[in-house]
Amino acid sequence: MANIRITKLFSFETGHALYGYDGKCKNVHGHSYKLSVTVFGQPITDTNNVKFGMVIDFSDLKKIVKEEVVDVFDHATVFNKNTPHVELAKELSDRGHNVLLVDYQPTSEMMVVDFAEKIKKRLPDNIQLHSLKLQETESSYAEWYATENK
Repeated sequence: MANIRITKLFSFETGHALYGYDGKCKNVHGHSYKLSVTVFGQPITDTNNVKFGMVIDFSDLKKIVKEEVVDVFDHATVFNKNTPHVELAKELSDRGHNVLLVDYQPTSEMMVVDFAEKIKKRLPDNIQLHSLKLQETESSYAEWYATENK
């Protein structure tokens, strides 16, 4: 049976600030992120299986990505917890804002690595994460490929 790749697209709004950066992105700002998640595997061949012919049900993939990424990051502001931004994060959180503290600089590059690890842990054993593409603008994105991260 052939290995097939399938891709599902997701969108979410997230704010962040890059501590120590020498440009505008040191300021709190946001992006309308687009995340493409590509997995691969073999279509189910059991004709008695309700998911016959599918690699993975798109709704199952959606559930994983929503729980691990979209529902967590959507309308949140992300800060590196190892910087003085924790003071700003505490103030915002105390005022009812959705704040995430992560242990990395919240660039698209580092976020896509974080997302890959979270998604991989949730996929069924017979499904492999192939790649992620995290777009922060129409012309700027970070990509993660399993073949380059073994």
